[in-house]
Amino acid sequence: MFKRIIRGPLWMNMLAALGVLSLLIIIFFQSLRFFTRHGSYLKVPDVGNKNIHEATALLNDEGFEVWIQDSVYYDTIAPLAVVKQFPEPDASVKVNRIVYLTINRAVPPEIEMPNLVGMSFRNAELELRSRGLKLGDTSYRADIAKNAVLEQLWDRKVIKPGTKLTMGSSISLILGAGLGSVEMSVPDLFGMNYEEALTLLEANGIMPGSIVKDGAIADLNSSFVFRQQPERLNSRGEPNQIRRGQMIDLWVTENKPVRNSEGLQETSPNPPPTSNEY
Repeated sequence: MFKRIIRGPLWMNMLAALGVLSLLIIIFFQSLRFFTRHGSYLKVPDVGNKNIHEATALLNDEGFEVWIQDSVYYDTIAPLAVVKQFPEPDASVKVNRIVYLTINRAVPPEIEMPNLVGMSFRNAELELRSRGLKLGDTSYRADIAKNAVLEQLWDRKVIKPGTKLTMGSSISLILGAGLGSVEMSVPDLFGMNYEEALTLLEANGIMPGSIVKDGAIADLNSSFVFRQQPERLNSRGEPNQIRRGQMIDLWVTENKPVRNSEGLQETSPNPPPTSNEY
C-alpha cells in the first residue's frame, strides 16, 4: 500500500501527508486538554488560621498541591496555624495548582536583648518593635536626660544587653523625667544615715552625685552624711534652691557627726587626711 501511495501523483502524496499531520495535531491537543484539564477551574478555599494539617487535607481534597513557603511567629495566633496563602482565597485557578502557605511557628524564636540605655524613648520603642519585642510599662525617675532610657527591665528585673529572650517578650523602661520647673529648698542631710539620705533625695526627685568617703569605711550604708554640696544654706544664711533631677554630692563618715555651736557649719568628728571618691 505504501508503494502505491508513493507511486501516485505528487499532489496526492502531499495531501495525504497533510492529512496525517492534521490528525496528529488534533490528537496532540485533545490529549493535552485531557491531561491538563484545560478549561477546568476551581476556587481556592480559605484556609487562613486553620491548622496546617487541616488546611493540607482540605486543599488536597479540592485537587490542589500544598507547599509550605515560609514560617513566621505571632504570639496572638495559634501554633502551626496558616498565616498567609497564595493564591488568595476565592481565586480561580486550574486544578492541580500549587497553593503556597506561610505558617505560624510552634516554638517562638530567641531574640538578643538590645542595649536601649541612653536611647530616646521613641528610638527605644522602634528598636524593640524591629526585634520582635513588646513595650511594657514605662515609669519615670528624676534625671536631667528627659525621656532617655535609664534602665531596661524584664520580669521586673534589670536585663543586660545580649540576654536571650523569646520573641514577643515584654520590656519595661525607666525614663528620665528631666529637670523640674518648680524650685525647692535644698534638704538638710547632715547627720543622716546614708540610706536615709538616699531615701529622702529619691522622695524629692533629687539625684545623689559624687560620694566622698572620710577615710576607710567598711559599710557605706552604715555611714553618716557630714557634708553636702550644694549646702543647705548660702553665704547669706538663706536656703539654697534646687529642682527635681538635679544632684547633691555627699561626704560621709563612719561616726555620726555633730554640729558646731553656731549651727551653721557641718564638721566631721575625724577630719580626713585623704578622701576617696567613687
